[in-house]
Amino acid sequence: MLPVTLGADNLQQVLPDDVIQLAQGLDTFIVENEKTARRFLSLIKTHKPVRELALLPLNEHTTDAELPALLAPLRAGKDVGLMSEAGCPGIADPGARLAELAHRQQIRVAPMTGPSSILLALMGSGFNGQRFTFLGYIPSDKQARIQALKDLERHSRQHRETQIFIETPYRNQHLLEDILAHCAAETRLCIARNLSLPTELIISKPIREWRKSELPELHKQPTVFLLLA
Repeated sequence: MLPVTLGADNLQQVLPDDVIQLAQGLDTFIVENEKTARRFLSLIKTHKPVRELALLPLNEHTTDAELPALLAPLRAGKDVGLMSEAGCPGIADPGARLAELAHRQQIRVAPMTGPSSILLALMGSGFNGQRFTFLGYIPSDKQARIQALKDLERHSRQHRETQIFIETPYRNQHLLEDILAHCAAETRLCIARNLSLPTELIISKPIREWRKSELPELHKQPTVFLLLA
């Protein structure tokens, strides 16, 4: 399982040399997004020209019936790199389905070290790192989103558990507005934007302080939200 950068050419800052060297020697990759995969593979300077590499798609549209074919090179004894579009594969990523099938077929799954926006956000938040939940995407429907925020805030208050979630980047600003409008004043909110990039921003403070602050620009920028009530 081969991590990639979170959207910048900062290889040396986020990926160990041994991970880069391993990836350089592979010629078969299972990828979520072929365009970003080719860009990353060009960046690390694979031993073979990128046009000669085999890129096998695995994304949200891949059916369960198509998964076994992706394991064929592994069953033949070949090492294969599984890549997410950004960050670590298998975390909020369709690669988890293939890893599960590989385990069932007794094929070794080897996670490599690299950046995870979810863990980086938790590390930088100052929130409870002993007990936390990643909820994935918040509902896009406004009323369902408001109810989800109230539910996770209640759960956080009862269990002192950090709630971590994301939204499609073009809806980030709407989500932030709903958090500030419907969560309790003492609930703490962390916004972690563009993690590991030059425009990285991590700010944690209570909702009451956020309501008095100038809000950061989040539109179309990858952002992780964390709440602790």
